[in-house]
Amino acid sequence: MSTIRQFQVTFDCAEPERVARFWCEVLGYVAPPPPAEFATWDESNRSQSPEDRDSWFACSDPSGVGPRLYFQRVPEGKVVKNRVHLDVRAGTGLVGEERLATLQAECARLIQLGAVCVRVLLADDDNESCIVMQDIEGNEFCLD
Repeated sequence: MSTIRQFQVTFDCAEPERVARFWCEVLGYVAPPPPAEFATWDESNRSQSPEDRDSWFACSDPSGVGPRLYFQRVPEGKVVKNRVHLDVRAGTGLVGEERLATLQAECARLIQLGAVCVRVLLADDDNESCIVMQDIEGNEFCLD
């Protein structure tokens, strides 16, 4: 039996391309080029039936290390807390005030992209600080 070494993370959302482009900015990911027969993604979308238009988008880590992110349109909105979320590792290796300052600076950058800061969890005896946030459609993620 072989071991799977690659995976993608799939997001259910209302506006796949918009959410994908947000995550490209957060993570430094890139969107793929449009299909070969089209000059732009808009042109590709216009060629599809109305129900299929803008139904998905994807992005990937340009270094090939991180997982591909896939965004699919679903009719229902987000109702409850995510069961899975991304931890954006902005403070890896940092501790104390230096870590918190780094996380807060990244939080400010992401707010400019449309993210929302939900709460700041300050360091305690067991854990370092982290910041709980939401992306532009309300999906939770953590700055860690």
